Amino acid sequence: MKSSTSRSNVLVLGSNAVYSLLPSTLIAQVEALLDAHRIEDAVDMADQQRRKVEAQLTVDEEEADELRYVYQRIGFQCFAETLFDDAGRHLFHGELDPRALISYYPEYYDSLFHLDESIDLFSGVAERMPTEESIDDIIAANLVRNYSPHLAPNTRTAPPAVELRAVLKMAATDMLRSFLRKWRRKRRLDDPGGTIKPKALYQAVDTVLARLYVESDEKSELLILIHEPNDILMSEVEPALVTAKWFNALCQLYQIRGEDAKLLDVWSRLAAGEWIDPEVEDPLSNMFTFLNEKKDRALIRQWGVWLTKQDSERAIKLLTSGRKHNRQEDDFALLQQIQESNPAAALQFLEHLVLRKRSQNAALHVQLATLYVDQLLSCVSDEATSKLWRAKVSSYSSSQTNVPFLSYFASTTPDSDSKRTRLKTILFLQASELYDVEPIRTRLQDYEKLLSLELSIVEGKLGHDRSALSILVHTLHDSSSAEAYCTLGGEVVPAKTAQSLGERFSLQSWAALFVPPVSAGKAKSSAAFMKRQKSVSEERKRELTRILLEVYMSGGEAMSGRTAQLLAAQGMNLDVVDVLSLIPPEWPLRVLSSFLERSFRRTLHTRHEGQIIKSIAASENLAVAERTWLILREQGAIVEEAVDDDGEDDEKSGSEKAVGLGLELDEKTALLNARVEEGKVRENVVDVEPEGRMFYSDNSGLT
Repeated sequence: MKSSTSRSNVLVLGSNAVYSLLPSTLIAQVEALLDAHRIEDAVDMADQQRRKVEAQLTVDEEEADELRYVYQRIGFQCFAETLFDDAGRHLFHGELDPRALISYYPEYYDSLFHLDESIDLFSGVAERMPTEESIDDIIAANLVRNYSPHLAPNTRTAPPAVELRAVLKMAATDMLRSFLRKWRRKRRLDDPGGTIKPKALYQAVDTVLARLYVESDEKSELLILIHEPNDILMSEVEPALVTAKWFNALCQLYQIRGEDAKLLDVWSRLAAGEWIDPEVEDPLSNMFTFLNEKKDRALIRQWGVWLTKQDSERAIKLLTSGRKHNRQEDDFALLQQIQESNPAAALQFLEHLVLRKRSQNAALHVQLATLYVDQLLSCVSDEATSKLWRAKVSSYSSSQTNVPFLSYFASTTPDSDSKRTRLKTILFLQASELYDVEPIRTRLQDYEKLLSLELSIVEGKLGHDRSALSILVHTLHDSSSAEAYCTLGGEVVPAKTAQSLGERFSLQSWAALFVPPVSAGKAKSSAAFMKRQKSVSEERKRELTRILLEVYMSGGEAMSGRTAQLLAAQGMNLDVVDVLSLIPPEWPLRVLSSFLERSFRRTLHTRHEGQIIKSIAASENLAVAERTWLILREQGAIVEEAVDDDGEDDEKSGSEKAVGLGLELDEKTALLNARVEEGKVRENVVDVEPEGRMFYSDNSGLT
């Protein structure tokens, strides 16, 4: 420090020298008072000088430095004598670098200081700072100096000394906290941008102050510090917050600093119950809200899989949001991760890929079909469920209703998870064209009585029409579905029925598989959704109807009524000769009467219609010939006649020429000549003779 020099007002002139009477400087006076241990007098002198400096309009920097030096000297003197309250106040007035004070608290600074760092101190202050390395050593030295050997057995283990040491340590800590708080408050006024002092200084103050707040249980002060601009070092504060279980403050600090990964990690521990903090009311919802707002695909994928264990519904919704254009490889990898985390959630994600994203990957369809059948067989293994389903089959068979079994089952069965599982399985097995049918059929064959509808669907997928129709007719007694099977070309469940089930039981995604996706520009009416691309040829319908007729007849005379209904309804798709050859002779004629009447009437109608059409066509031909005769007569024509074999070709005269095997008579030339003779040739007639042939033109055009 540049020393301050007092000005002399008294000079003494001697024979050999000039003497000046100089007053003692503030520093010299304070140093002398401190050496005499007159601390209070030194403080009074420093305060008097401070008031004098503060009263000046302009502050002399040398005087300000002198005052800082004095206060720092006083402060460290008090500090060494464990007068911590006074020490903190004087060191603050002396504008001491906080790091110099923090250096006596090794438990707080940890790795804040580095060997290559240095701070500015007055040389006189640095020489007289306590030589002990920590506040504990200063307190211990003071106890030895003041109480040894008066406390037995020694000042380290004597109960009064231990208690006094704790009190002094608490006072020292309170002093440091008060000092840093006041220093930080002053910093906000003097350097709001945090650019005047080194950043390391600000980091040390904020970090140590945060740790002191945690230690002293001043949560409100810590939250204020966190939400103000600060330079807290996360690595120094995190362990203290975790130890104190102040997870809410830690989350807020992470959120302000943008430490998204660490924030989610804390919330996940709280949601899993590993950590507990009543101030964080719903960490799981916090995670969902945060991830939805961030829309960071990497974070969503990382934590979405974990969240499937906690709340699969919301987790799958989070994972599937904004995944319309993801690559299939990414979808497969994510599906595998979810499968390892939560198989139930994996099924939901798989349904999203197949039902909503409409993936055409066969492997996904196979996996989904297998999972549905697994669930279906699990429901069957439940005795109550299987008993209920058997009762439904029995009651349907005896009801003699024309309603398809699927509609009957959906309407009369109480709502339950097993019911929804079966409906989803039926709709998917019917609608999907990409899964491997044979393994599904093998697994369902053992449950033909109970799962007849499902088995008929897969038999139809395999092209086993007779088997599928036999199951529907003889096992399930569902003639309505059997006849729909013929109409739809091998499908048991119509698209209209699927849509109805989808609307009633919130299965629209499964019902939508029956039709191709509709673009946004098209109408979204029910009729638009039910418009199918697939059409069934008449030949295919006739083939299936014949098979169904044979299936009916295989049931004997008991099926005669149903056979008669089929013949009456599908007569146009059946040949009379085939039907007559199939009907057993012992069946009553009434079974065939309606069919034969309709067939004969249809045949006669077709014959008469053909005759009428033929007559109309002949009439039209005559009318056209009548209208064109005059035109052809006026325009002329080329008439070819057979050539005689007597070799008289060269004797032909006039306009006759030998052409091939016949004679070409140029009637146009003759017609023109005739007109010339009659004087009827008009002025606009022009003779053109290309290659020896004559054409003429008149108002009617070129001929």
